[in-house]
Amino acid sequence: MAGAGNRVARLALIQFESVLCDPAANTATACALIADAAAQGVDLVVLPELFSTGYELNIVGPRIPELAEPIDGPTVTALQQAARQANCYVVAGLALTHEMPGVAYNSAVLIDRSGTLAGVYDKQHLWALERFYFRSGEGSPVFDTDFGRLGILICYDLGFPEVARMLALQGAEILVCPSAWCAEDMDVWDVNVPARALENTAFVAAVNRFGCEDKLVMPGHTKVCNPRGHVVAELQEETAGVLHVELDLDDVVRHRVSSPYLRDRRPDLYDQVLLP
Repeated sequence: MAGAGNRVARLALIQFESVLCDPAANTATACALIADAAAQGVDLVVLPELFSTGYELNIVGPRIPELAEPIDGPTVTALQQAARQANCYVVAGLALTHEMPGVAYNSAVLIDRSGTLAGVYDKQHLWALERFYFRSGEGSPVFDTDFGRLGILICYDLGFPEVARMLALQGAEILVCPSAWCAEDMDVWDVNVPARALENTAFVAAVNRFGCEDKLVMPGHTKVCNPRGHVVAELQEETAGVLHVELDLDDVVRHRVSSPYLRDRRPDLYDQVLLP
């Protein structure tokens, strides 16, 4: 395990296949996979977008009011126990409600090694049918872990450079992106992941779902890009699986010196152009 003074982070990225509208079954599977990953000594396990319910909103969407859970609901509670037993951090995408019951967000939780809820991120950019079932989030928090500084964005957020940049400007070294990216848009996936890594000189760990939900096909291709924008690990086979990767976070510092995009930014120029 990574600890104080150790700049290595070991990740397990779970390319998950969900059972539609069955949070209990999906959570049980996820907790077992977290335990398996822990046996290999990981620091962080990441599950994809809406892992607990499935994503196909033509089916799942009308049931979101009943499937979305409060933060102290059974899914997060089970993940907290799994993280504590595994002694690792967990990022998981699921439908949550906050202060207002019945108002759902497409969210991701961060749970630390002790099983404590360390933070929540709510998806800011809602794709297609999502806007009918979820409220968009605000804010781009960055979280300190014992292996490095972590930022979270979700799926369609990856297509907006501003989201990743806001995280990088707050010191994020690893950007994790739980996703449900469809087969017909994988060419965009293959551009966005390395682009967000390069322009922010950060690691990007993009975790995609696998499965066929009605007519929606999600082929996986979970991947990690380094701060130079190079793919350093990817699940090539289109099937459920786990991608293990070890990241040297000192690479972030080295690449921010050799590719000084963040240093050379000119926000004084950007403010001169006011766009709607």
